[in-house]
Amino acid sequence: MFPVSAADSVSLAIQRTREFLFRPFQWGTYLKLGLVAIITEGVGNNFHSSSQHGGHGMGSGSTGFSPSSLTPECIAVIVAAVLLALVLALFVLYLITRLRFTYFHCLIHNVRQLRPGWQIYRAQAMRFFWLNVMVGLCFLLLIALVAIPFATGFWRVYQESQHGGHFDVGLMLALVLPLIPIILLLVLAGVLADLILRDGMLPHFALDNATAGEAWATVRAHIRAEKRQFFVYALLRVILPTIATIGLFILLLLPGLGLAAALASVEFAFHSIFADATGASMFVGLLLKIFFGVVAFVFALLAGICIGGPVSTAIREYALIFYGGRYQVLGNILYPPAPLPPTESGTPRFA
Repeated sequence: MFPVSAADSVSLAIQRTREFLFRPFQWGTYLKLGLVAIITEGVGNNFHSSSQHGGHGMGSGSTGFSPSSLTPECIAVIVAAVLLALVLALFVLYLITRLRFTYFHCLIHNVRQLRPGWQIYRAQAMRFFWLNVMVGLCFLLLIALVAIPFATGFWRVYQESQHGGHFDVGLMLALVLPLIPIILLLVLAGVLADLILRDGMLPHFALDNATAGEAWATVRAHIRAEKRQFFVYALLRVILPTIATIGLFILLLLPGLGLAAALASVEFAFHSIFADATGASMFVGLLLKIFFGVVAFVFALLAGICIGGPVSTAIREYALIFYGGRYQVLGNILYPPAPLPPTESGTPRFA
């Protein structure tokens, strides 16, 4: 496969997505692949941060939280809950990583069965999973180091507001404004790390069984050789999915609102009919409301898969095509070289 520019890879990605999902079209297979695509591209990002809000709505007369009020039993329960949540989060991340390798196998070989890819790349997915964990921990450590100076400032503002009875807006702005460019830089670093890991290093893990160092060295060499193309690719890789999602959302907005209004009307009607019901009638009304609630959820899920499935698949196809033009092993799988005329001895040759 010859190198393809970042711009030209877009049309090829759309073409391969159309062939993979719609030729031939089968609803069951389409929904299955669309759901896997959303999981691996939509919710399985390497860097997700959960915002924690504390101290909101606490006046000067609030008693607040005191660590001394915790009993040993409460501390044990909290520690156990945190450990359980951590184990579940790591397990989910591992499953998402396995699915990424599985979908990678489906896309490069243009097959729709998930089981082969799930079994083939077990060892590679495990090593890539731990690499993601280490990168994520380093990223969290970086965030913590950056946040320490600001955390002390925010704590000082909070204490002064508690003691003085008024909130110092000027001091808060002085803390928040310098934090904005730092947050943007951290987001940019997270996006770049995600692109390098999933779009560059994952194919080497899967096809070469490479180590993290070997994969990173190869990706870095490709980036150094074509800095401009990789820069354009990174921009399009972020911008195009956003534009596609917004366009599809606008296209399906009116039908979705109509369906939502119809389901809401049915729910409201049943609520009005069975508002004063008792006994068996109340139970029947509850079942009907649950049924239409489930119907609404199923329609929302189907709409999400129908919108997000093709977009997520096209994202991965775009990454594979662009990098496949630089990584010969991947490129030859995506577009097998045409055989040349046989030699005089009858042995076939390949381009």
